[in-house]
Amino acid sequence: MSITLESFEWRTRPMSTRFPFRYGIAAMTELPHVFLHLRAVIDGKPCSGLASEGLPPKWFTKDATTRFEEDLPQMVQVLEKAAGFACAIKAQSLFAFWQELYRQQDEWARGEKIPPLLAHLGTALVERALIDAFCRSSGTSFSAALKSNALGIELGELHPELVTCQPADLLPEQADTTLIARHTVGLGDPLKDTDIPSGERCDDGLPQALDAVIDRYGLTHFKVKLSGAIETDLARLRAIAALLEEKGTDYRFTLDGNEQYPSIGAFREHWEQFLADDGLAVFLGEAHLLFVEQPIHRDHALNPEVAEDIRSWKQCPPMIIDESDGEINSLRSALKLGYRGTSHKNCKGVFKGIANACLLEYLRRDDDGPWILSGEDLANVGPVALLNDLAVMAALGVGHVERNGHHYFSGLSMYPQKLQDAVCAAHPDLYGPSEKGFATLGITGGKLATASLVEAPFGCGLALSDEMLDLLGEGGLPW
Repeated sequence: MSITLESFEWRTRPMSTRFPFRYGIAAMTELPHVFLHLRAVIDGKPCSGLASEGLPPKWFTKDATTRFEEDLPQMVQVLEKAAGFACAIKAQSLFAFWQELYRQQDEWARGEKIPPLLAHLGTALVERALIDAFCRSSGTSFSAALKSNALGIELGELHPELVTCQPADLLPEQADTTLIARHTVGLGDPLKDTDIPSGERCDDGLPQALDAVIDRYGLTHFKVKLSGAIETDLARLRAIAALLEEKGTDYRFTLDGNEQYPSIGAFREHWEQFLADDGLAVFLGEAHLLFVEQPIHRDHALNPEVAEDIRSWKQCPPMIIDESDGEINSLRSALKLGYRGTSHKNCKGVFKGIANACLLEYLRRDDDGPWILSGEDLANVGPVALLNDLAVMAALGVGHVERNGHHYFSGLSMYPQKLQDAVCAAHPDLYGPSEKGFATLGITGGKLATASLVEAPFGCGLALSDEMLDLLGEGGLPW
């Protein structure tokens, strides 16, 4: 195989949330969503691919002293740099292409003192567009390409113990055709419909408060965000626990620490206060709690002293990293310290996520663990990013995935109706018209139907015609 990239172009779609999404130190009300369309030549055959990503405030970097308007130019810079590097690369496989792009982007970012989580946002966007181009060009789906290893993945390059393994040896034989939706409960989200002031009520016909969301979608899995303020979190957790018990569902949930704690010890103090509360001891037990995500700030989460803090905490809940997973070896570092796994998000890298999934399954076959690869969201929306993401989740067999983009944004209403109709036609199992007429994600019985995504090239079944591309957004990048 031979791969070269000939050209690329950008498009941007501004998006506004239905109501503020509060997570960690940020409250997101709007963001730019960028699209990368590239043209490549694979084995002498011209082809094109598409990828997209929202650029949210305070996730790729978490600096409370800067405004989003100050952070955005660096986000744009890493995208432009990665695409520029990619144009000079020639490789014999998609994996080899990604490796060289990763190396060049990493070397540049270290010189510029750009953190790896942000730097490889650019790497991952180019990677996804190339995967899409390959799948479209070869007439294969992502899951089929993964099973046959047509992508040329060499697991031993990332995890030496996997040197004799192929992805198909460690991943599910078939991609999932349904995934459980794990609903995000943001820090400011109303829990009951009666809690919403009349002036803050959405008029788009979609559920807003947690109780209405559960009723509409039949949800059983949730992700609850912590603020790090003990009294606030105690009251919030009590109210959420009472509501879920009232709904009578056999519910499971994860806790997102949002990097709000400086150390394991600080988180442990809060955790023990949670357990001492009569209303929370059962709620936080193994019957309901799946794991805790990234409680420690990324500046400290992988410090050597974490190992002793976790080892000495006999009742430590299973914890995974998320924002700390910025480099290829981050999962290995975390596992040595006592964490039980990491999250997968396409913005952190598809090949990296595949290798992480394979490493965790390799460990699981020797020791039940728990070894955890979670599926997490970044307010992901269609018609491209969400579909790519779900296609990967289905192939990796993560089972349940955090979804929040459909909740904080009004479906695909920000796009022209013609594009919305095309998405519904290509993925009728996943998208359909809402009561207001715009296309919206379908969740039934708490599950997402992914069969059409598994069959599509890289999740997205839209044709890449000039007309369709023009419907995505204005030309160029934000800022």
